[in-house]
Amino acid sequence: QARLVESGGGLVQSGGSLRLSCVASGLSLYDYDIGWFRQVPGKEREGVGFIVNTDGTTDYAPLAENRFTISGDNAKNTVYLQMDNLKPEDTAIYSCAATKFYVGGAWPGILYDYYGQGTLVAVSA
Repeated sequence: QARLVESGGGLVQSGGSLRLSCVASGLSLYDYDIGWFRQVPGKEREGVGFIVNTDGTTDYAPLAENRFTISGDNAKNTVYLQMDNLKPEDTAIYSCAATKFYVGGAWPGILYDYYGQGTLVAVSA
């Protein structure tokens, strides 16, 4: 059974860093493109960034530009979200999702094949 599991969340002070991991089992991430999302309870999910795993191309939402970096390690079947200069408004549940047939366009709004459960990131002032 294919699944995505996120880890690496936690409590960090404003200005600090965290690296989140999205580990896949039952599927090869090389065959999928990965989106990172975040959601605050009671609010809509928002896109953070996206990586095309075959060539490493990335795209970021404005909230993540110049602070967050997505990378992949196909040997470990893992995609990472490095988050630097974290702010209290970054507090949310962060999750990853995998799509096999991305053909371009607005990646935050497409339907993904697999979704992870998420990991909580809390940033204190």
